[in-house]
Amino acid sequence: MERGPSGEYQVTVVGGERVQAFVPSRLPPQPALDLTGDRQLLLERAILALGRLDSITLLLPDPGLFLYAYVRREAILSSQIEGTQSSLSDLLLFELPEAPGAPLHEDVVEVSNYVRALEHGMGRLKNGFPLSNRLIREIHAELLSRGRGSQKLPGEFRRSQNWIGGTRPGNAHFVPPSPETVEPCMADLERFIHDESTPSSVLLKAALAHVQFETIHPFLDGNGRVGRLLIALLLHDGGALSQPLLYLSLYFKQHRGEYYRLLDLVRANGDWEAWLDFFLEGVETTANGAVYTARRLVEQFQGDEAKVQALGRGASSALRVLDALRERPLITLTEVRRRCGLTFPTATAGMQALEVLGIAREFTGRRRNRIFVYDRYLDILNEGTEPL
Repeated sequence: MERGPSGEYQVTVVGGERVQAFVPSRLPPQPALDLTGDRQLLLERAILALGRLDSITLLLPDPGLFLYAYVRREAILSSQIEGTQSSLSDLLLFELPEAPGAPLHEDVVEVSNYVRALEHGMGRLKNGFPLSNRLIREIHAELLSRGRGSQKLPGEFRRSQNWIGGTRPGNAHFVPPSPETVEPCMADLERFIHDESTPSSVLLKAALAHVQFETIHPFLDGNGRVGRLLIALLLHDGGALSQPLLYLSLYFKQHRGEYYRLLDLVRANGDWEAWLDFFLEGVETTANGAVYTARRLVEQFQGDEAKVQALGRGASSALRVLDALRERPLITLTEVRRRCGLTFPTATAGMQALEVLGIAREFTGRRRNRIFVYDRYLDILNEGTEPL
């Protein structure tokens, strides 16, 4: 389907240079999306995969545990796309207030900010606040609250020209709308998000809104991370998922070149269908992967619980310590005591039992302030989070 560019170029002057900034047209695309044939099948398969992901929470002993783990995995992956090199273990150590020597480098602060931003957005939606430009700015404020980017107008739309690729707007790969155009473009996007007439599926809305947000690039920093968060929040807010459990950062990370090529193709040729095919395949792949991960975690938990129960007399305290490790796969004995209400000797004995069974491991090598890790749990979560 021939559409032509999905917006228009406007000449603006930046640093004495005349630059062509791209201003996207309002959504939805005109003419309407072609949802016939194979694309309709892709849409149906993606919707079915989301349904399976939504129902998997019924199998989990505590869906909150899966959400806790998946949010942090997503924070690592989404931040990696922007160049950070933190690991999941780095983040979990950073989140332990009583863990001496926890990594304090800027990368882990940036990842921790992402967790805070996502949890802030989820909390606001849960309390009935609308998915709006105000909420997007609040999420951005959390994202840039500490570390790198904290001087780049956290929580505010940009007031200067940004660009993608190149050393200046004059030789950039792509120049988003001029700063005075950002506010009206974002207002149009907000109207589209809340327009219940088009498109009919929240999946389609999320696919289109993500591209539009990335094209507007409304902030001086953090646009990619906020744009990826927007997908998860839209699917949750739109009723496709009862919990925000779908995160496409791993898929985008694995297909970075194609992802950027298709964004350019939408802008240059209005080829929304090529982007939509890619997006729907990503949703299906990612949802199926999340279901597989959840099942593996359930099997791991059940297998380890059976090992502990076979201990006999010492099983009770060890099971409570195992519960604490399921909640926080990297933990101190102080935190175990706090979560389980155990005395220090009982918590220590329970953890020692798990060490003997090969379930838990102490990895600091210290005699005091020891930290224990649930290796098999972290191994499952770490798959795909290797640095780029």
